[in-house]
Amino acid sequence: MENSSRNYIKKGVSLSLLVTSVVLVLMMTFGVMMLLNQGNVFKISPQLFYKIMTVHGTGMVGIAALGGSAIMWYFLSKYIHLNHKVFFANLILSLIGVVMILTAIFVFNFSDGWTFLYPLPSFSAKINGTTGALLFLFGLLILGVGYLVMYFYLAARLIKEFGGLGKSLGWDYIFRGKKGYGPPAAVVATTMVIIANSTGILAGATALVESILNILNPNLTFDPMLAKHLTYAFGHIFANCTIYMAVIAVYEILSEYTGRPWKSNKAFLIAWNFSTLFTLMIYTHHLLMDFAVPKWMLIIGQIFSYANGLPVMVVTAYGALMIIFRSAVKWDFASSMMFLAMFGWVAGAVPAIIDATIVVNHVMHNTKWVPGHFHTYMGMGVVAMIFGFMYYFNKTEGTQKQTGLDKFAISIYFLFFTGIAGSFLYAGKISAPRRWAEHLPEWTGSDQVGALCGIFVIVASIIFTIRFFNGLKTVGKQTDITISKAAS
Repeated sequence: MENSSRNYIKKGVSLSLLVTSVVLVLMMTFGVMMLLNQGNVFKISPQLFYKIMTVHGTGMVGIAALGGSAIMWYFLSKYIHLNHKVFFANLILSLIGVVMILTAIFVFNFSDGWTFLYPLPSFSAKINGTTGALLFLFGLLILGVGYLVMYFYLAARLIKEFGGLGKSLGWDYIFRGKKGYGPPAAVVATTMVIIANSTGILAGATALVESILNILNPNLTFDPMLAKHLTYAFGHIFANCTIYMAVIAVYEILSEYTGRPWKSNKAFLIAWNFSTLFTLMIYTHHLLMDFAVPKWMLIIGQIFSYANGLPVMVVTAYGALMIIFRSAVKWDFASSMMFLAMFGWVAGAVPAIIDATIVVNHVMHNTKWVPGHFHTYMGMGVVAMIFGFMYYFNKTEGTQKQTGLDKFAISIYFLFFTGIAGSFLYAGKISAPRRWAEHLPEWTGSDQVGALCGIFVIVASIIFTIRFFNGLKTVGKQTDITISKAAS
């Protein structure tokens, strides 16, 4: 029975990673198309540009969350028994939501951006019909329901295993003086994600329902500022939690490769508790340009955006250095990607902290500086962790071996993703606006550099994906052997 449950978990994780790898390449292709258009290399209509922008923003964060949840589920199942049906339920609901969102954008011309800021969906409904707007909003809602089902189930399992979410966050060790080390790092990170992302998804669901009701009955109106707060609370928390799920792979893989357990000492536990609190608060740095927001909220947004970079990121980055220092770590695809991903995460946080400064934010926030920081920690952090986990999964559950092509692809990926991030940050420096289909001649140079780098990143990602697909064949054979042994 245990072998059967484990095999279902492996099937669910492999299926999620299959979807993730394909969609990542597709979203990257959309990103390069936008850069080529902005750089005047080839032109697409503004209507198509904003459709692509909508699907790129929504799809990239959504698929990173799916990959991150596969990592979280895979490693958490080592410590507590999990029902694979819940994971498949989230996967199915996610796919249904994705189909609805794609239909809304490419069939019914919805192109309001991932932010779906109220009352824009109702304006879109008046122009292009209600079907597209409702499909997009309900698609996001279904996606959120899938994750809430998974998070609430995981919360119930952690409460049963550890006696409460406080205990799975290590409160016994922080506040009650319990000796030794706290719960496994995967458990601590999962608890943080459950608390933060459930809150964010519920905030987003509230904004979605408001827009749906407004479209169905225009007489029902809501406070646009409140809707914006709910939307950005959802967006910022959800995007942040993709990396908090994926970083579990760093803890588990580097620990395994070095033969040194990643211990949940008091500093580690305090860091994750602070991050749980800060992640819920700092979305307000997206609202620093809104004069109507109370000043105390803006101050919170600035101060705690500074502070949020320290707890988990510093502890994890420092921990990664210490666990590898003078160890007999074997550098292969998985360990290399995990270690380099820590650089991407830290590097991406630096321009984010700069942007969270109010006087800088007023000048830079609506420029490409923001996608510069986001692409750094997303592409060189979260996505790198997911690609690294794909190799680890095939190696651990199958018999995949590293080749020279893998090393080449890693080098190409990080070298040219640095170019993408640099081109965005430079574009922000020269005040190139984000979310514009048309760029002035003085901005197009950075767009063209970004597009060229993006093409090389896509090539590397295709290599990763093909290698993952081929490696899955060895996972299937290994699973058949395991079942045969169990049966005999």
